[in-house]
Amino acid sequence: MKSPRKTALIAVIVIAIIGVLGGVFAVMQHHTAQKKTPRIVATTYAVVQMADKLKLPLVGIPSTENKIPARYAHVQRVGNPMNPSAEKIASLHPTAVYSVTTLKDQFDRSFKQQHIDPHFLNLQSVNDLKTAVSEMGRTYDRQKEAKAATTEINTAIAAVEKRADQATTKPRVLILMGLPGAGYMIATNRSYVGNLVTIAGGKNVFSSNTQEFIQPNDEAIKKANPQVILRLAHAMPKTVIPQFNSEFKSNQVWRETSAVKQHRVYDLQEPNFDATANMRAAEALKLVSNWLYPRS
Repeated sequence: MKSPRKTALIAVIVIAIIGVLGGVFAVMQHHTAQKKTPRIVATTYAVVQMADKLKLPLVGIPSTENKIPARYAHVQRVGNPMNPSAEKIASLHPTAVYSVTTLKDQFDRSFKQQHIDPHFLNLQSVNDLKTAVSEMGRTYDRQKEAKAATTEINTAIAAVEKRADQATTKPRVLILMGLPGAGYMIATNRSYVGNLVTIAGGKNVFSSNTQEFIQPNDEAIKKANPQVILRLAHAMPKTVIPQFNSEFKSNQVWRETSAVKQHRVYDLQEPNFDATANMRAAEALKLVSNWLYPRS
């Protein structure tokens, strides 16, 4: 028969073991919860769209005039995408911060000062977008949502390519990117909208191996004689579109182009279009295809 002292000692040991195991289990639960609930900050609207498609939680989003998905209606704003507040972002204690490669040189330094190591997504083309969505899907266990998003884009690509294949010639296309108070730039085949035009079966009249945007030249534009002109209002469309209208009215070069004569000048605005790819790519492709081949 066991002595009371020995029985008490065994009981104490059992309780201690249970306590240790309970503590280990609690720590494991805490780490699992942290892993399942990431604290993500999206500094551009394109990344917000991606997160929404993947049904990801966000703790920070950019200040923007674009319609924010309902799931992020009450999420903290962290400033303009072109100049987000590194201090606000740091205060949210994020596990991941996302921006785009085109803005890396602009504010990478301010992020480092706040000890923030952001992920800069390459969204220069439709393929880059699909890659970024798939990678985020794997990172946050959202493969099903990522596959649905990329399938939607692939379906749109197949449709516009089929439409273009039925045409005998490719229309000559000029893409302009308007800048508030600073005129415009010409977007080459290396730009996102240039990539949309290529996929939809158009011929960009200004191509480059390295540059996304180049300075405009009236003589070169006149010689190219585009049949379609796409005008991207990258920011502040209420300012940029009137600028375009004034330029097209005052500059004789535009009136001599086939695009103006045939009334085939189109304004591209957010949310369907931007300087970088976004989750409206499928809709953007359909629109561009309709403009390039209106009677197909």
